[in-house]
Amino acid sequence: MRTARTARAARTTSVTTGGDRRPLAAGASRRWGLGVAAVLLLAACGSPAGPPEVRATESVAPAIDAAKAAAPAPVVPATWPLTGVAGEPAARPALAVKVENTAVARPQAGLDQADVVWETIVEFDVSRFVAVFHSQTPDEVGPIRSVRPMDPLIVAPLRGLLAYSGGQPGILEEVVASGVQSLSHDRGVAGMYRVSGRSAPHNVYGSPQTFWEQVDGAHQAAPQEQFDFARSMERASAVVAGAPATTLAFRLSPASSPSWTWDGSAWLRSEGAKPASAANGARLSAVNVVAITAEHPDTPYGAQGGAAVPTYSLVGSGDAVVATGGKTLAARWQKDAPDAPLRLLGADGSSVTLAPGNTWVELVPAGKGSLTIS
Repeated sequence: MRTARTARAARTTSVTTGGDRRPLAAGASRRWGLGVAAVLLLAACGSPAGPPEVRATESVAPAIDAAKAAAPAPVVPATWPLTGVAGEPAARPALAVKVENTAVARPQAGLDQADVVWETIVEFDVSRFVAVFHSQTPDEVGPIRSVRPMDPLIVAPLRGLLAYSGGQPGILEEVVASGVQSLSHDRGVAGMYRVSGRSAPHNVYGSPQTFWEQVDGAHQAAPQEQFDFARSMERASAVVAGAPATTLAFRLSPASSPSWTWDGSAWLRSEGAKPASAANGARLSAVNVVAITAEHPDTPYGAQGGAAVPTYSLVGSGDAVVATGGKTLAARWQKDAPDAPLRLLGADGSSVTLAPGNTWVELVPAGKGSLTIS
């Protein structure tokens, strides 16, 4: 017969942990077995069969859509610097020629092919031109006359050639000081000659091509822009913001009253009431007419009979009117130095642009000359 101690031993189970055998009571043994079974069941259901998968990473370069590439730089077409007209400018300097404008000098040769013409008043209230050529080459230009004190101020910014028949010593010194290359008939320059059919001194003419062939090493560069140009007439400042006009009536002096009439495509010039034409029959016209009002003082230089030779005060600023496309726009002119271009500015100080084409500049003596717009 088993003793009580033997019975208790029969209800006792041993567990070995780390080599240490410790007895467990029968109830604890059952609870321990159930716990181990539960742990094994959870491991079978929720744990992976092996170690966790490690995914490799790689760098992929971004795909660039060709349509999203940087926009190409805009191509700005080349233009002639004195007209703003599209084209490849010739590698030659600007050529300024002093041209007479008395009744016996008309019709003049070459004026219809000038890029810019400046009209000035000299002694005895007579009008004379400074015709500037670059984009076109007339066969002949004239009558060519002598220089005046305002000419260096007009041509110095061009840094090119100035052709004339002669001049007083002091004025000739001013021409040399302006930095242009001087071409004088009195000095025997090639390409200047007298023509039959006109009496002296109204018969000196010249060949622009021959003048250009004599350019020296210091004056070969093409001129810089003298005015700012819009890409088209429709974008020119006067067309965009100006007032309609059909006639520009100037009174530059008691002996000079030119006028310009808009014909729907250009401004047509008249001398008084008579249409003005070139020697080849072409009507003198302009895409832009610019009126510059400036002081017109006398200089120490004298003319025949003791008359004073005047000039214009062109370093500084003053009133201007720009006529383009049948419209006119009030503006200001500004010239910072004798060799600086004359700039055209709006009321807000922004640049006034001209239309591509030729330009005539009318220098109006302040307090003596006038412009009537209708």
